[in-house]
Amino acid sequence: MAETVLSIDNLCVTYKNKRKQVYAVKNASFAIEKGDALGIVGESGSGKSTLAMALLRLLPERTAIVSGKADFLGRDLITLGDKELSELRWKELAVVFQKAMSSFSPVHRIGEQIDDIYRVHNPKAQKGEAKERAIELLKLVNLGERVWKLYPHELSGGMLQRVAIAMSLLFNPRLLIMDEATTALDVVTQGQLLNEIKRMEDTMDMTRIMITHDMSVVAASCNKVAVMYAGDIVEVGPVKKVLKTPAHPYTQGLLGSFPSLKGETKALRAIPGSIPDLSRHYDECIFAPRCPHATDACRKARPETVQVGEGWSARCILCGGEKA
Repeated sequence: MAETVLSIDNLCVTYKNKRKQVYAVKNASFAIEKGDALGIVGESGSGKSTLAMALLRLLPERTAIVSGKADFLGRDLITLGDKELSELRWKELAVVFQKAMSSFSPVHRIGEQIDDIYRVHNPKAQKGEAKERAIELLKLVNLGERVWKLYPHELSGGMLQRVAIAMSLLFNPRLLIMDEATTALDVVTQGQLLNEIKRMEDTMDMTRIMITHDMSVVAASCNKVAVMYAGDIVEVGPVKKVLKTPAHPYTQGLLGSFPSLKGETKALRAIPGSIPDLSRHYDECIFAPRCPHATDACRKARPETVQVGEGWSARCILCGGEKA
């Protein structure tokens, strides 16, 4: 039986100010096992990045209320003390953010920045140890040793994204979260980077969460997918099954608005409307106003999560199956 690396149960995130509250993530639940690559997809504003930031405990405490449970190898990330959490970051739990250009200091060489991070989390490191480890990882992401001596402005966006990935792997983390890490890259560089990521996972036995709005990235680099809409996880399951025969109407809409490189040419179909106001509670199916299959029953009650297949569930009364 595979080891469960992360198990999320009823995770909620609410942003608040003096005037109102915004329910950004609502009762998110899923689990990923050792070696899994989970893609989290959805429109902008669906709560993908907020979910990741909540797991990493990077949301501002004054304006973000986080509840629920996120069990990471036997430790609840939501209630973990600051000292324990700081020991987990980088060493067991790492992240790669989008827009790598803004993640680096422009006045320090790449090597200096990597060395600083390495020494903070491994103060007993021998001289030259950080450089040796970094060069090993830079080669793994198809970059040469010369990058160690360069400044960020001397590298392209794609090269900087590779450096950011190499830095996140300094201590062989058990779980790597990648938030839109390939979005700003051209398709050729993106394809090369995804191949390198998969190769690294094979050699390092790593588990990954990849947040993206690009279905092709999920299809090419993940074995599981979770679909988010307006803060809800509406469908989660194996990539091949979900992308081939999506159960939830929202997942069907996302795939219908994305061009396929195989089969007959089909007209793209946009999902009508926009994401609803997240400052109010919904007792009905939140996707019903945009759903072409919605019935009166959909508008009267919030749907339960049902089991579509093995390891595959959806939050929709039209999906059939048993309650999860």
